[in-house]
Amino acid sequence: MKQRVVCFGELLLRLSAPGRERLLQTPQLEVHIGGAEANVAVSLARLGHDAAMVGTVADNALGEAAVAELRRWGVDSRDVRARDGRMGLYFLAHGALQRPSEVLYDRADSAFVRHADYDWDALLDGATWLHLSGVSPALGAATAQATLAAARAARRRGAAVSFDGNFRGKLWQAWNGDAATILREIFAEADLLFADHRDIAVTLGIDIAAEGEDAVAEAARHAFAAFPHLRWLASTLRSQHSVDRHTLSAVLLARDGGRERAPSYELTAIVDRIGTGDAFAAGVLHGLLTTMTPADALHFGLGAACLKHSLPGDFNLVGGADIDAFVAQAGFHVRR
Repeated sequence: MKQRVVCFGELLLRLSAPGRERLLQTPQLEVHIGGAEANVAVSLARLGHDAAMVGTVADNALGEAAVAELRRWGVDSRDVRARDGRMGLYFLAHGALQRPSEVLYDRADSAFVRHADYDWDALLDGATWLHLSGVSPALGAATAQATLAAARAARRRGAAVSFDGNFRGKLWQAWNGDAATILREIFAEADLLFADHRDIAVTLGIDIAAEGEDAVAEAARHAFAAFPHLRWLASTLRSQHSVDRHTLSAVLLARDGGRERAPSYELTAIVDRIGTGDAFAAGVLHGLLTTMTPADALHFGLGAACLKHSLPGDFNLVGGADIDAFVAQAGFHVRR
């Protein structure tokens, strides 16, 4: 049965240097539409859900193009408003070998930041889930309040809340935002957290000495103790050998003490890492929204994340059959 998932956040223009060039090494930039929550909406729409986006874009050709790109991939964009202000931007230079990728944000005073008033009872009508991320509250006091109001409205209306920690230190620092206090309030409304031990440590003001999966498990224990509505915590586990070679796995922990661990996959010749966490979140959500077991939902989410590494741009455009084939290890034969 198709379920309605509302995603709230800022649509962005991504301007990236071609290939592995540094920014403006040559005078050209490639353009993609993205944004953490929009990435999840596109993935869920591709997986057959009624995915809706709520947000605000610039009332100009750039905003129109961003909304049109959502519609192109099946996302309900009727509640993305056009208002005065500018489009949020970010610039990306892909890394290579031991040179890491670099992101520069240019989001100050965007239309999304300027206009943060929303009628959440109307916008969440019919929603089964609300998906949020830590990017929106990091942009300023008004968007932080809007994110918290959305989460509280969803809980009041009986919709489940998923929240991706997505801690962005540079954005919080830009306005001296109290990340820990604000994130604790939002985490308290979540049924499902996509977060690693660093997100939990920042939010709860604790030190976690363990590493890897043990660190996530320790963080989950603290999170379940602090947030009584929380049912699941999911996290990818990534080892980076170089920019182009990673090992990726994932873990899902439940309030009742259950723990699921997905297999590890070697990712080589990575095309684009941006949006892989959002692909993971959408895949896990899809599994929990359907008839999958928690173990299968986790493996499906990891498969979605792995396949996103093969696609340029922010959106994960693979479908459910592609992910099922990956999880089943169907191989690399041409599908005819």
